[in-house]
Amino acid sequence: QVQLVDSGGGLVQAGGSLRLSCAASLSIFSINVMGWYRQAPGKQRTLVATITSGGSTNYADSVKGRFTISRDKSENTMYLQMDSLKPEDTAVYYCNARQVLWNYWGQGTQVTVSS
Repeated sequence: QVQLVDSGGGLVQAGGSLRLSCAASLSIFSINVMGWYRQAPGKQRTLVATITSGGSTNYADSVKGRFTISRDKSENTMYLQMDSLKPEDTAVYYCNARQVLWNYWGQGTQVTVSS
C-alpha cells in the first residue's frame, strides 16, 4: 500500500502564495502519474495539476500560469507552488498517485484564500 502525506495548506490573502507538499512511501519517480486535486464545499473533486514519471505536466485552465507542479528526488516529495491565489482557489487539496493497478490519495490539506 502506498502512503501519501500532504501538507502546506493554510490561510492566505488573495494575491498571496502557498506551497503544498506530498511525501510518498515509495519513490515518486517510479509512479506513473502523480497529481493534485481539489474539492470545494458542495462541489466535486477536480483536477488541479498532474506530472508523469517522465516529467510531463498538465494543468487545469483555471490555474495555468499561477500554479507549478514539481518533484524533488532527494526529498522524494511532490510540490504544488501556488501563486497569485484567488478566493475561488479555496478548497481541500489532495495529493494523488496512480499506476495501472492502483490509485491512492493523501488525507487532504485545507487552503483558504481570503478576499
